[in-house]
Amino acid sequence: MPKKLLYVINATAPIRICDLGGWTDTWFAEYGAVLNIGVYPYAEVQIYVYETSAGKRPKIVLDVENFGERYTLQTTFTEYDKHPLLEACIDIMELPSNLSFEVNLFSEAPAGCSTGTSASISVALLGALDMLTPGQRTAHEIASLAHRVETEKLGLQCGIQDQICASYGGICFIEMFRYPHASVSLIMLPNSIWWELERRLMLVYLGKTHSSSNVHKQVITRLEQPDSDKSVLDILRNSAHIGKNALLEGDFNSFARAMIQNTEGQMALHPSLVSDTAKEVIHLAKQHGAIGWKVNGAGGEGGSLTLLFDEHNKNKRNFKKALAEFNAQLQIIPIYLSRMGLRRWFH
Repeated sequence: MPKKLLYVINATAPIRICDLGGWTDTWFAEYGAVLNIGVYPYAEVQIYVYETSAGKRPKIVLDVENFGERYTLQTTFTEYDKHPLLEACIDIMELPSNLSFEVNLFSEAPAGCSTGTSASISVALLGALDMLTPGQRTAHEIASLAHRVETEKLGLQCGIQDQICASYGGICFIEMFRYPHASVSLIMLPNSIWWELERRLMLVYLGKTHSSSNVHKQVITRLEQPDSDKSVLDILRNSAHIGKNALLEGDFNSFARAMIQNTEGQMALHPSLVSDTAKEVIHLAKQHGAIGWKVNGAGGEGGSLTLLFDEHNKNKRNFKKALAEFNAQLQIIPIYLSRMGLRRWFH
């Protein structure tokens, strides 16, 4: 890399949990409603910006810390190689031709945790790179750009909720009126309700990476048919509305019922979307004061589970002990509610 460091850009974006109404933010759902919660641990991006030496071509170095990989990219892309999502994010931006970059990326959330971590990384990366271009995109524009990276650059099936939550943070109520266009409302709660919700929630990693599977493909194939029965999506949309109203009323029992309704709706889409491991953890949690549970993301093998406990702190602590004894591969990921979404600054 050139020796002259001009400045450093930092960016962070939250991951999301408890996505009530997930699956309805897709093109085959046509319209949808999602309530999700942005939480710490954040995805982190740090970009070291250098002045390119005279007569030398600009270089882009990616340091993907979670994978222990560091490599140099070509400034002109012909294909995406080691980390297509990251490379596509860089490719979609019109970056200055007289600068070189070293990009460090990190997340404490395990890869494939079903918490929208990939979207959070891409939102943080795009937000940081955006500071090098004329003007500055809004949170909504960054979310839309991150969605375009996945659908247009990579040709993937992709809903819109993960990118929105990463950009906006907080508790997002998303109403998709025509894919991929949506309105976003941040649910503003009194501190007492916010703190109580944070105290009661728990994120459990189910021991292995989640990835799109044949089950997801079966569900998508069925739902994308013009004459398919999509009535189960109404259950999922409804859970988002119930959850939103429950939080605004400070009614944790109703919020718990919305979580359960959503998980049952996922099972109605396909029984395997709620794995045997998730069912075992739910059963154990119920024995220790859990009143609500939501399989995060689309569901299936691996991934994670959001739990909501009752008012007794002791029950939550006892569950942690019981979980460790039940299966040492399962992991509780500490979380804190994130009032803010994408944050970016020069250093």
